[in-house]
Amino acid sequence: MTDVVSLYINDGLSEEEIARQAALYGPLAEDIRGLIPLGIASQADDDEVRRAREHLAAAAEILGRRRDPGPYGTRFNDSGNFRSWGNAAVGLRNAVAPPLKVHTEPDGRVWADFHLHLGYEGPAGHVHGGVSALVLDQVLGDAARVGRSPGMTGTLTLRYRRPTPLGDLHAEAKIDRVEGRKAFVVGHIAGPDGICVEAEGVFIAPQWIADARAKVESQD
Repeated sequence: MTDVVSLYINDGLSEEEIARQAALYGPLAEDIRGLIPLGIASQADDDEVRRAREHLAAAAEILGRRRDPGPYGTRFNDSGNFRSWGNAAVGLRNAVAPPLKVHTEPDGRVWADFHLHLGYEGPAGHVHGGVSALVLDQVLGDAARVGRSPGMTGTLTLRYRRPTPLGDLHAEAKIDRVEGRKAFVVGHIAGPDGICVEAEGVFIAPQWIADARAKVESQD
């Protein structure tokens, strides 16, 4: 099993190089992301589908010539620019991600306006409940991090109040309280007709994070 700490990598990249990579790989992920709904909705004929697959196979061959052997992990540089580009919810390089762009308010509330295309369908015309959980896990976790109580998801409890429509949605979260290594966070997803899913999460700081936090606090 991969050591989680080892996947926090200081790659020492300059801000210029990070920007260059973002400008290169971000649009690639967007291109791949755009293929997902096309693969579901396309009514191309047999020959067109075969030709499209030939192009996709050629692209896969090119992209697969050089690749990282494992997960992207969380990478950062000496300036503290953290990048989770492989993340399934916010990853700049992950076509599975909507992606979420999480914003922070001065009061500690975090929020994201995002779009879920037909590739996220569960019940007919609506978002899969597991995708709602993915979004809320990320947003609630970000609220814990912003509140200086980052941790791994211990529990995530969802209440599905109404079906979540595909399309434009809003998610937000805030810390309710902190008890030792545990941050208790609440949040929701809302659609055009109001709140669709409510969530409560408990995020538990691993011991190595708790130790690092204690060290920083002792130096303040």
